[in-house]
Amino acid sequence: MLAAGAVGTMQNRSERDTFAEMYATRLARLWAVERGLVFGRLDHLDEGRLYVGKLGLSDDEQLRLLIDWRAPVAQPFYRATPAAPMGLTRRRHLQTKGRTVIGVDDDLLDLDSLTDDDRATLNGEAALLAALDERRTGRMRDIVATIQSEQDRVIRSDLNGVLVVQGGPGTGKTVVALHRAAYLLYTHRERLERRGVLILGPNLTFLRYIEQVLPSLGETDVLLSTVGELYPGVTATARERPEVAAIKGDPRMADVLAKAVRDRQRVPRQPIELTVGRVTLTIDRAMLEGARNKAARSRRPHNQARAVFVRSLLNGLARQQARKIGKGLIDDEELSDLREELRTEPVVKTALNRLWPYLTPQRLLLGLYGSPDRLGYASTALTPQERALLRRSGGEWTESDIPLLDEAAELLGDIDEQVLRASAVQAEEELAAARQAEESEREAELAYAREVLELTGLSDVMEAERLAERQRGEGPYLTTAERAAADRSWAYGHVIVDEAQELSPMAWRAVMRRCPTRSMTIVGDIAQTGSAAGARSWEEVLDPYVAGRWRQERLTVNYRTPVELMEVAARVLATIDPELQAPASVREAGARPWAAPLAALPALAKEEAGEGGKVAVVVPDSLLSELGTEIAAGVPGTVVVAPGAGRSRGAQALDAPVAVMGVTDAKGLEFDSVIVAEPDLIAAQSPRGPSDLYVALTRATQRLGVVHERPLSRALRGLPSRSQAPVNGL
Repeated sequence: MLAAGAVGTMQNRSERDTFAEMYATRLARLWAVERGLVFGRLDHLDEGRLYVGKLGLSDDEQLRLLIDWRAPVAQPFYRATPAAPMGLTRRRHLQTKGRTVIGVDDDLLDLDSLTDDDRATLNGEAALLAALDERRTGRMRDIVATIQSEQDRVIRSDLNGVLVVQGGPGTGKTVVALHRAAYLLYTHRERLERRGVLILGPNLTFLRYIEQVLPSLGETDVLLSTVGELYPGVTATARERPEVAAIKGDPRMADVLAKAVRDRQRVPRQPIELTVGRVTLTIDRAMLEGARNKAARSRRPHNQARAVFVRSLLNGLARQQARKIGKGLIDDEELSDLREELRTEPVVKTALNRLWPYLTPQRLLLGLYGSPDRLGYASTALTPQERALLRRSGGEWTESDIPLLDEAAELLGDIDEQVLRASAVQAEEELAAARQAEESEREAELAYAREVLELTGLSDVMEAERLAERQRGEGPYLTTAERAAADRSWAYGHVIVDEAQELSPMAWRAVMRRCPTRSMTIVGDIAQTGSAAGARSWEEVLDPYVAGRWRQERLTVNYRTPVELMEVAARVLATIDPELQAPASVREAGARPWAAPLAALPALAKEEAGEGGKVAVVVPDSLLSELGTEIAAGVPGTVVVAPGAGRSRGAQALDAPVAVMGVTDAKGLEFDSVIVAEPDLIAAQSPRGPSDLYVALTRATQRLGVVHERPLSRALRGLPSRSQAPVNGL
């Protein structure tokens, strides 16, 4: 339909575009949920049988064939128990391959009500443990068929307000958050589809790991991002030293940037003399302070306030020039003419740009980092040692720079590109008239678009702004997620932050700007905080923004990490804080964790890869290159994830038989087998090193090993050697 181009009346085109978008979206959802479309059946005592799946489907007579898992009527599939069966006699889990049923598992909820025929068809165990024991594929899968009761409670929690989901490793925080996004979009479609949903993850590899979950649930228009991608046009690629990241994430940096902006609004102590033709004009301190005060009272950001500052100075200079050439009092028209003549003078333009320059966030930040004088003036709240750590000239942007760029953008405001492109002789009045004419034209187009949508009955399906945009022919159609990604000031309907404990106070300022309604889901584990600028408590993070207006849910069951592996990780957790309690694991793997010499690492990685599934080797940052090269030489197909690797490199790592990475890139991921190299060096590499080690030890679903040259800490000292540790129960 869209390929036909813009033909017919505006009404014809709007109807075509609306239906094309509707059908394309529906078709994309149907293709995305093909795998595992139906996964359950509810046998009711009185209402017969209902099938549960990823989407709701009806036949031509509108008879219900399949219930969407998010619908209220599907809740018993996740919450019914023998003690509270919710009207069910049986809950059946269906395992499919393509469109063929290959397995059936029954949960009996009311045995007395089953008929003899029903009893004859009973099958095996519930599907949960079977799903947990499956090999990893390198991509997170949906758990829509195996959601547990405590997870379902979180998923269906109310949209409004801030929900914190606190849970240890393996409790399903991430996948619960993703299913919550799908549930909220289903339940509040009209409210969220227009503003969109933002999901923030800890790194690019993680985003590739989770990217298939929401499409598999029929949701194809959610923006996945990291903090390092939040500022349009800039992608963080460099890795920051922990001590520098801690300074950049400190809330004092907000004051540093505000002072840096004020520093660029100069008021020199000595008067500035400007020779214009045969006349010498003077900008004295009183004129400058008056102009700056007017700009400050406008409450505009720096780049917009510049127009107020410039106009005030030009007015003063124009009156001064009139007096010096003998004109005396002048009217507004003469003042405007003199002002515009002065604006074109090179000496005046140079002075104005020096006194109040246009600034971009990048220019402000690099100027601050590269100038000891500017850094010293703006950073009075920082110690000399902290200022020395911030010093740099040029270089790539780091993730901890992105919130600072965002803060600077708030202080500076956008640069009016129309003003920058305007010729020197173009008057302010002409620019204002042009803007007014353009605005009037756009308002007329928008009014027509609203009228068309009302007449066609499509006002609930399509936004008038989007229709008007299409009729203007201003470029290709963009989804909500694409438009939001390109707009720094976009306000989302809901924001989900995963591994939220890693965000710095400055990063939280950037996140909160993107969700003024404070409808958020915050997912994390304080015990796993690895960033030096990260959270110490949820109160510390949220009380500055929503004090008393956030709620917390806890996930307490570990579905990923087997009992044998969690026993080792729990000993490390106790070194972080003896009061912390590890989540309870639901299964055993039959394989005890082991220890081996570091020299054996390449051979052990190859052996683990031979066991099948995905293998990760988690190493200290300082040894990543060296050990990655050694393993890659011995195991074909090995991928080393370097700091700052992009999404494509992350995808290669997830698809590789062996991935070598640091703890930062391993956050949120899971593998069949994990080998941790030099664990005590990981624990010592940053102030939060023990938390990093805890993360590394809890990534495995089946097997865990440790290789080392350095002596092991007490928490790991009792591990048996590789030769003594049974594998797969043997």
